[in-house]
Amino acid sequence: MKKLICIVIVVLGISSAGFSQHKSINQGNTYTSAIGIRLGTGYYDLFSASFKTFLAESPGALELNLGIKPNSYGYYYTGYNYNANFFNVSFSGAYQYHFDIAPVSGLKWFIGGGVTMWETIVSNNANNAYKSGFGIGLFPTGGADYKFGNIPLNVSIDLRPTFALTTPTSYYSNFYFSAGASVRYVFR
Repeated sequence: MKKLICIVIVVLGISSAGFSQHKSINQGNTYTSAIGIRLGTGYYDLFSASFKTFLAESPGALELNLGIKPNSYGYYYTGYNYNANFFNVSFSGAYQYHFDIAPVSGLKWFIGGGVTMWETIVSNNANNAYKSGFGIGLFPTGGADYKFGNIPLNVSIDLRPTFALTTPTSYYSNFYFSAGASVRYVFR
């Protein structure tokens, strides 16, 4: 968990230094920065804080997500009721390159890629400590992004098939499919 927090702090520090050079109007973009929430179907996050900003005067954007996903499971085996509660804390960052969809103002396609890191923490059963651990994955991403014309609101949907480089020992796969929807308040 300490590793994850340190990595998040370093990435946010580097990102904020890059954003200080940010221009207020991008090439054909209808907004510069937005913050909100992302709901995902991923293995590592379900609810995320989401920040998106376009870089300089380009169609490229950086999206950062800080998320959680509660998990629990249970079964009954020969007179013993077995329950485990654990949760994931995750951080992901993705670069997205946007393309205008001409007939609809404010609507863009995007493609890109990114990295995610997550920590699985067991919260109620010391016998399940093997389920806890750190994971890192890489993902390509693609989706659609829309900025409403008259209100400061941005919505987007995305797909993130994630290839895990490392996972906690209890994970049964190194590939996870994630889809998400984001709603953000546009502040620049």
